[in-house]
Amino acid sequence: MQLGITLPTIDIGGDPVAVKTMAQTAEGIGYDYIAVADHVLGVNAASRPDWGARNTSADCFHDPFVLFGYLASCTDRIGFSTEVMIIAQRQAALMAKQAASLDVLSGSRFRFGVGVGWNPVEYVGLGMDFTNRGRRSAEQVEVMQALWADEHVTFKGQWHEIDDAGINPLPLQRRVPVWFGGHADVTLQRIAQYGDGWIMLSHPEGPEAERAFDTLRGYWAKAGRAGEPGLSVWVSNAEGGPQDWRKAIAYWKSVGVSHVTVNNSFGRYHHKRIEGRSLADHLQAMVQYRAAVADLL
Repeated sequence: MQLGITLPTIDIGGDPVAVKTMAQTAEGIGYDYIAVADHVLGVNAASRPDWGARNTSADCFHDPFVLFGYLASCTDRIGFSTEVMIIAQRQAALMAKQAASLDVLSGSRFRFGVGVGWNPVEYVGLGMDFTNRGRRSAEQVEVMQALWADEHVTFKGQWHEIDDAGINPLPLQRRVPVWFGGHADVTLQRIAQYGDGWIMLSHPEGPEAERAFDTLRGYWAKAGRAGEPGLSVWVSNAEGGPQDWRKAIAYWKSVGVSHVTVNNSFGRYHHKRIEGRSLADHLQAMVQYRAAVADLL
């Protein structure tokens, strides 16, 4: 089982020293990867009094490719994961190029978590269609995987067309691992067809999560895929104390989860965030969690 940490830029901001300190500390104490979320545009909450607890322009989100490119030069071993990048509001060929470049420059340390997002304001601002984002994102993954695999690609789909062209550089292994976020049944089917794993945020520990995992495994087997799909969940220091963290890790490991991301700045759905918001608070929490569960990984 791998243990990762989410960079809490919505709390600590985007200062280069702060994000480097978090990344280097995480690598130094044994975390396996760094995760970041993705938003391009944030709304002005003052003009939307009914917006609720969703992200706004007050929340800092670095562009993941730029951030990971920077952190790749500051670290040696630790991996990088988008959790998740909203791909349907971007161009597929450009993302394939960016992901391949990051793969080469980081030494294949990048895992590409993708999702469809929830904010139509971003789609409108980026000139993309919000209504077909699920189906279009599946075709985007096809396009990217084709561009990663071969020097020249000919592709004609519903939304993408490439006429005997390719990207350079290609990923070192001619592929980039693609993990899907989301909880709809069609998402699980897409994982079985195109993906390497599922970033599951929709269920806490218990029967619903286990049924969802079994559903994905069934689709995976039906698609003729070898092995098992990767499974990732989020936890936080706010969920009890060290003994609770250990029980959670043991449980998720027992049901086949392969990746656990400590996200201490997310407080929606059943997830809980820590009270502190400073860099010192997050560094302390990150160290405490890893020390409590290290022997169980």
